[in-house]
Amino acid sequence: MGKTLAEKIFDTHVVDRPAEDTWVLRLDRVFCHEITTPLAINDLAARGMDRVFDASKIKAVIDHVSPAKDSKTAEQGKVLRDWAGRHSIMDFFDIGRNGVCHAIFPEKGFVRPGFALIMGDSHTCTHGAFGAFAAGVGTTDMEVGILKGVCAFKKPGTIRVNLNGAPGKGVYPKDIILAVIARIGVAGATDKVMEFRGRAAEEMSMEGRMTICNMAVEAGATSGICMPDSITVDYLWPFIREDYASKEEALGDFSKWKSDDDAPYAAVADIDCAALEPLATVNYKPDQVKTVASLRGTRVDQVYIGSCTNGRIEDLREAAAVLKGRTVAPTVRGIVSPATPAVYAQALREGLIGVFMDAGFCVTNPTCGACLGMSNGVLAETEVCASTTNRNFFGRMGKGGMVHLMSPASAAATAVAGSIASPSDLGKI
Repeated sequence: MGKTLAEKIFDTHVVDRPAEDTWVLRLDRVFCHEITTPLAINDLAARGMDRVFDASKIKAVIDHVSPAKDSKTAEQGKVLRDWAGRHSIMDFFDIGRNGVCHAIFPEKGFVRPGFALIMGDSHTCTHGAFGAFAAGVGTTDMEVGILKGVCAFKKPGTIRVNLNGAPGKGVYPKDIILAVIARIGVAGATDKVMEFRGRAAEEMSMEGRMTICNMAVEAGATSGICMPDSITVDYLWPFIREDYASKEEALGDFSKWKSDDDAPYAAVADIDCAALEPLATVNYKPDQVKTVASLRGTRVDQVYIGSCTNGRIEDLREAAAVLKGRTVAPTVRGIVSPATPAVYAQALREGLIGVFMDAGFCVTNPTCGACLGMSNGVLAETEVCASTTNRNFFGRMGKGGMVHLMSPASAAATAVAGSIASPSDLGKI
C-alpha cells in the first residue's frame, strides 16, 4: 500500500518512537517570532539551558507588533533580539528588514519539499504549500525544538481535498479555501493533514497555495500540504540553482515528495471550483460562509488588506486592479499592509502603492498587528471589518469587533462600495 506525502516525511524524519502513537521527528527548521518565542527563551534560560541545536536552522523575525507599540512589546522584541545575538542566529529579521513570518520565510527560500518544521504560531501550516510538514506548536515543543532540533507528534491521517475544475472570473484562492472550510467545518480536519489536489491546486501560483494551506488550521488541521511541482521549482530556483544542474533535475528530485496513487486517506472531499462565486464569512467562525452576493450592502467600518494569508504581491495586484481610478467610500477606513519589504518594494515599482494611496488607503509597514487586534488597525466595539486575514473569532481584531473574511478583490470592492460587495457589483452601485 502506498503512502501519503505526510507519511513519507514522518518516515524519513523519525528519530525515536517512545510510544506506539508518538513520533519524534528531526526538524529541518525552527521558525520564531517575538510574541511566542520569548516565553520559550526565558524558560530555557531559567533552567540553565540557554542553547540552540543549530543556529543555521533557526530563523527569527519581529512581526506581530512592528514597530513595538508599548513597553511590553518592546521587551518581547528585545528578548528575541538579544537571544539571536547571543547565539549568532544570522537569519534574524529585525525592524526595517522584517516581514510577516509566513511570508518572509518562504520568500527567503527557507522552506523546501520534504521538510519538517515548527513554529509557535498556528498558521505555520502555510509552509506546507511547498510540500513540507509544517505545524504550529506550543511553548514546550518550541523549547525542545530550539534545544534539541526535534518535536514529538502523533502521526496524523490525511484528508485529500480535490479542488476540481478551474475557478471562474472573480474567484480566488481565498474563496476556494473558505468553501473548503465551510464544507469540512472548523473541527473537521482535527489531528489531520489537509492535502490539496486537483486542477485548481495544480494551476495555483505558490502565493495561492500558501493562502489555502494557511487556512487549513481553521478547519482544525495540523498542516496543509500541496504536491511540489514545476511551479514550486520556479519559485525556489534562485535558492536551489547551485544544488541542481537544471530545473528538470530539481523537479525529478522533488518528485519523491508526492503521495502515492494508492495512498490511503482518512477522508476525501471534492470541491467544484468552477461552480464557486466570491465568498465571505459571517458571524464568528471560519466555517460560517455565505456568498458575497447574499451579503451585498452589509455595512463595514474598515477594510484591511494584508496578513500571512493575503499580503503578498499577487494579492496587492488583485486589490489594486479593483481600486484603480476609484476611491474609498467616505464611511470606510482602508488599510493595506504589504507582507514583506520585498513585496512593498515591488508594489512601489509597479505603481500599486500609488493606486492604494490615490484611492484613500492608509499604507503601513509589514506587520501582523491588525490581524490579531494588537496594532495598526484595531477595531472599536461594534465596528465591522472586511478583511483578507484568516480568523473571524469574536473580538479577533479588537474587543467587540466583527470580521468578514474575504479575498483581496472583494475587500477592495467593499472599500469602494462602503458595504460588502464584489468587483462585479461596482458597475451596479
